[in-house]
Amino acid sequence: MGVHDGHRKRLTARFLSQGLEGFAPHEVLELLLFYSIPRQDTNELAHRLIERFGSLSAVFEAPYARLLEVKGVGENTAALLKLIPGMARVYYTDRQAGAYIRSNQDAQELLLPRFVGRREEVVYVLLLDAKGKCLSVELVHQGSLNGAEVSLRKIAGLAISMNAAGVILAHNHPNGVSAPSREDVLTTRHMQEALNAMEIQLVDHLVFADRAFTSLRQSGLLR
Repeated sequence: MGVHDGHRKRLTARFLSQGLEGFAPHEVLELLLFYSIPRQDTNELAHRLIERFGSLSAVFEAPYARLLEVKGVGENTAALLKLIPGMARVYYTDRQAGAYIRSNQDAQELLLPRFVGRREEVVYVLLLDAKGKCLSVELVHQGSLNGAEVSLRKIAGLAISMNAAGVILAHNHPNGVSAPSREDVLTTRHMQEALNAMEIQLVDHLVFADRAFTSLRQSGLLR
């Protein structure tokens, strides 16, 4: 057994017995890199990546092409690093199936993981039954939120197909603040009027930025 094999076994055993608590950011990254770079020291590369991008989360959120610019990062490693935020979203999404939404905090907990690692603006719709049970959460758009781009027909079609009684709209402001823009408010009101005509309630529209969010209903911007 080489020196690197022994170190890998010790670090892996530490994770399996203790979890990641107590691991430094570079150690978390070093452990992950074991699975794309066999039989090599990944400590130096872990330090190099964090130094280049500034933090562990920034490494995972870095564009694929920029990761490939770092010495020692090949296609498999870059793909593995990009996989982490997406896997986190899928994991939390699966755990929250069938949840009941009784407050904005419930909606935040359900929706926030879907924005993890997103570098572009995305729009989700959360469909609820009459008792507030989550029927489905669907990605309906990627890009800026405005009346021309976010298809009311698509959202209404999803609500009707799931026999939903209520809808919560959610989108993010990457690298910004959660305060809704004028376009956000106008689009929301237009959507509310159209859904009301189909006897479907627009329960709220939540705008996320990092871990913060703004509720248009609580802000008095949703009639």
